[in-house]
Amino acid sequence: MEHILIVEDEIELGRFLSRLIELKGFRTTHVKSGKEFDEITDFSLFTLAFIDVRLPDRNGIDVLKAMKMQAPHCPCVVMTGYSTVKIAVDAIKHGAADFIEKPFEDINLIDQLIDRLLANPQFDVGEEAEFKRIARELGCFLGTSRSMHQLYELAYKIAPKQVTVLIEGETGTGKEVLTKFIHAASRRAAGSLLNINCGALSETILESELFGHVKGAFTGAMTDRAGYFEAASSGTLFLDEIAEASLSTQVKLLRVLETGEFIKIGGTKTERTSARIIAASHVNLDEAVQRGAFREDLLFRLDVVKLNIPPLRERREDIPLLIDLFIEQSGETITFSPDALELLQQHDWPGNMRELSNLIRRTAAIVKEGAIITPDLLPDRIIGKKKSFPIAASVEPVRFPDEWNDFSKKVMNIYNGSEQQSLDDVLSLMKTMEKRTATALIKKSLHETAGNRKETAQKLGVTTRKLRYYLNET
Repeated sequence: MEHILIVEDEIELGRFLSRLIELKGFRTTHVKSGKEFDEITDFSLFTLAFIDVRLPDRNGIDVLKAMKMQAPHCPCVVMTGYSTVKIAVDAIKHGAADFIEKPFEDINLIDQLIDRLLANPQFDVGEEAEFKRIARELGCFLGTSRSMHQLYELAYKIAPKQVTVLIEGETGTGKEVLTKFIHAASRRAAGSLLNINCGALSETILESELFGHVKGAFTGAMTDRAGYFEAASSGTLFLDEIAEASLSTQVKLLRVLETGEFIKIGGTKTERTSARIIAASHVNLDEAVQRGAFREDLLFRLDVVKLNIPPLRERREDIPLLIDLFIEQSGETITFSPDALELLQQHDWPGNMRELSNLIRRTAAIVKEGAIITPDLLPDRIIGKKKSFPIAASVEPVRFPDEWNDFSKKVMNIYNGSEQQSLDDVLSLMKTMEKRTATALIKKSLHETAGNRKETAQKLGVTTRKLRYYLNET
């Protein structure tokens, strides 16, 4: 028979949980303090444990650590009030299988949790396989770094909870990707995931997008319009770059987080939302509070669960795998020499995965198909002050001047009569060279702009769509 340990100082709550478990046909042991926990002599009896994070004489985290020491294969669930959810998240980092909030709102969820954990005693292994499966299906890159695996495992465990999540990470680390993962692993996966960048819109437009507006609220408001909070009520709302929201907008966001209520622009009726909020910022919000750029009370509401994505420079072992992934996604056949690969692993990547992805695309645009990339073909910021390496002739970028000279020579030979070609053949040759000329100019400009396609298009006076056409990407 299954034997479940309950560590809970509230007698009535402990009795209720014991009764719930015993009705399932399982035995229970209820201890009400750290002292009583210490008096247990045989921890191998227990197949599951429920531990309160706040005991009168002991920190619940310390009880959890002791339990994992005595019975490492026994799944532990921590019980917490809303104000101590952050402690519960810390408990998960110390080996807790899950956490539940008090007061219990849905007994069925507890019932299901017990069945799930008892059905899978090796919970950690099972959970790991599940979060990896979801990540793989969504195309999330975890690599081999322990920090990323721990991050996504924690994200998986908090995903089903109705708690606000704050994601911090440098530009290009994958904050939006992590948000998609949390949404997919949550009970709201069937609902909408709506994204809005708080730094990309003016204050007026941002508030209209978030809260919606009523007819006549401003010039052009011809009808009532639902905002993101309303539209995402059964799903998830991702507030990207929330640090860029004005202080005025922050006040309104605070009210939504505190009460779930908002008023449409130009309206008087109080609306309600149950959207799950995930916010993200590439700046440290604690520092933003110190500068007076971000409201401290809003940070308190956002920072229920904080997930920090490690920058690429802290997981350099993943760089070769990322390079292979980005090359595969681009459809290119280039490879990097050992010397070039070493330089890429030494680079600090301030733009993280986005910077690396752009470098792969930029490099592929300036070399022949199947080329081996040597250090000479990397941008100066990558090479830095490293010694220069001789470039291999076989991997030099296509030499357009030589092609142009050959073309000019052939056309003059035809013109002078020393070589015979039909007019159609000549026009076809010129058409081919026209595209080769355009492609060469584009690749030269891409090289000069470090792969920036928008800047290249502006420089050449064409659209980015036309760039893709000449680069055979459409």
